[in-house]
Amino acid sequence: MASFTGSSLISPAHLSTQSLASTRISGLNMVSFSNSGKTLPVRLLQISCAAKPDTIDKVCCIVREQLAVKAETPVTGESKFAELGADSLDTVEIVMGLEEEFGITVEEESAQSIATVQDAADLIEKLIEKKCNE
Repeated sequence: MASFTGSSLISPAHLSTQSLASTRISGLNMVSFSNSGKTLPVRLLQISCAAKPDTIDKVCCIVREQLAVKAETPVTGESKFAELGADSLDTVEIVMGLEEEFGITVEEESAQSIATVQDAADLIEKLIEKKCNE
């Protein structure tokens, strides 16, 4: 019979500080599969683009203000608007606040894909980069 064990660690020693500023390391997972006494290690690394911490902080503040989130309720990149009590009108108001704060225009299609603070921050950085490259 096969068994499964695993652990998760982050080991970004090989990445430069500059690349870490624009990269979120989701995790380096060591997973072992064992079958008939043989162990096969497997390493997984998932890296995705992420917004700068300053952008995330600004988005958190705007979301907290728009939704009147209590001070003791944490608002982080992983916070989902719906879990913070936002309905569709609240989400539209959040997007409007983000547009005003960052001097961007968010297309309706893009706005509909925003579910978390991180989604919003990533979209903002993408739109700012696009605007700078025009």
